[in-house]
Amino acid sequence: MSDSEDSTFKRSMQSRHLVMLSLGGVIGTGLFLSSGYTVNQAGPFGAILAYLIGGVIAWLVMMCLGELTVQMPEAGAFSAHATRFIGPATGYTVAWLYWLTWTVALGSEFTAAAVFMGRWFPDLPGWYWSAIFALIVFATNAITTRLFAETEFWLSLIKVATVVVFVALGGAAVVGFVPLAGETASGAPGLDNLFAEGLFPTGYLAIGTTLLAVMFAFSGTELIGIAAGETVDPETNVPRAIRATLWRLVLFFVGTIVVIAALLPREQAGLVESPFVAVFDRIGVPGAADVINLVIITALLSAANSGLYAASRMLWTLSRQGTLPRALGRLNRRGIPMNALTLSMIGGFGSLFSSLYAPDVVYLALVSISGLAVVVVWMAIALSQYRFRREYVRAGNDPRDLRYRTPGYPFVPLAAFGFCLLACVGIAFDPQQRVALYFGVPFIALCYATYYLTRSGQRAVGQTRNAEPTEETPT
Repeated sequence: MSDSEDSTFKRSMQSRHLVMLSLGGVIGTGLFLSSGYTVNQAGPFGAILAYLIGGVIAWLVMMCLGELTVQMPEAGAFSAHATRFIGPATGYTVAWLYWLTWTVALGSEFTAAAVFMGRWFPDLPGWYWSAIFALIVFATNAITTRLFAETEFWLSLIKVATVVVFVALGGAAVVGFVPLAGETASGAPGLDNLFAEGLFPTGYLAIGTTLLAVMFAFSGTELIGIAAGETVDPETNVPRAIRATLWRLVLFFVGTIVVIAALLPREQAGLVESPFVAVFDRIGVPGAADVINLVIITALLSAANSGLYAASRMLWTLSRQGTLPRALGRLNRRGIPMNALTLSMIGGFGSLFSSLYAPDVVYLALVSISGLAVVVVWMAIALSQYRFRREYVRAGNDPRDLRYRTPGYPFVPLAAFGFCLLACVGIAFDPQQRVALYFGVPFIALCYATYYLTRSGQRAVGQTRNAEPTEETPT
């Protein structure tokens, strides 16, 4: 089966695939494992407020992405948009940042999944499970896009169902419809825990610090833009998927935080390994630890599945832009960029090995850069939409003719860009996250420098070839 540079991606994804792809990219170990830490850091009410603000920022960014994606549904998504409306160097940098984000995630997900499998199979080595999971994820991406989409749909559905059951049972326990296991006290817990120590027991600044982590928690919604180039009828399905994804995410995240804050004291929420296990135990769900262990493994595989998909499309985009070898831009007859897919998987294994053998230097740098990358990508999306609309109107077009129009222009893209910029500035005031600037800013500068150096070298080679005498050209 030969590859072809002229092949196009197969449009085989439906709206339900887009919604679950985006939900799968967002709902992960951060929610199942780290949500209690957020409550502990900002306080119950502060955590709820932080997630509401984070949801608003995600909504602003996704409204910008919706207009760009419906008008120009490309597999390169925001990288291609940034190249066209901000500059090729920015598009190049955005693509590398996003590629690195997901390749780092690949290594982390395979390692963590192997650790959680150790609960049931303690005698099997971790590399065994990592290899099996890597093979499964690669196969689902390599066979057909439809298989990838269906796999991600069902993996995400498990996570979504778990969150829905958690919020429903937890909410019922809060109001007294479901009794708490092993407790004889009458009456419902209510929302007393939310205000037991005041609205902001850890101070107002803790909300800003938590907000940075919350914005990272909402990352993954932008996967809709990448998948638009392989979606049936993107004009209809992309806006529908964005709307469905955002309100579900806000309800899931805020509902989860309310339940955790109401049923677990703030200090206890930050100490348990998974607040989901602690809450299910209080409600009396049998085998809660095993249930959540299975769900977490599912979440890890789902994140790896989405990550490999996104990373391969970024390499494909860079190749199409002429900044990587043309071989990475080839699609096989099934519409899969196999070369880009394989290289992304190799990058994931590189991240895995660095997490094992150089965690204090190499892996710390990779994780820090990938954390900052999300906010930078969102800034690029907002700025691209702002400049696209200006060019669209300047060319004599009426915005009302757009198939999907970002509401509240220019305030929506400006607000999205401003909030993301504030988040970047806020990183400097948090000692635990400041390392992202130490590694991230030099990496961004390196990407720009590499782009310009590569381009200047290509121009020099082109001028040399043009100057060489040929048989048709007299010397």
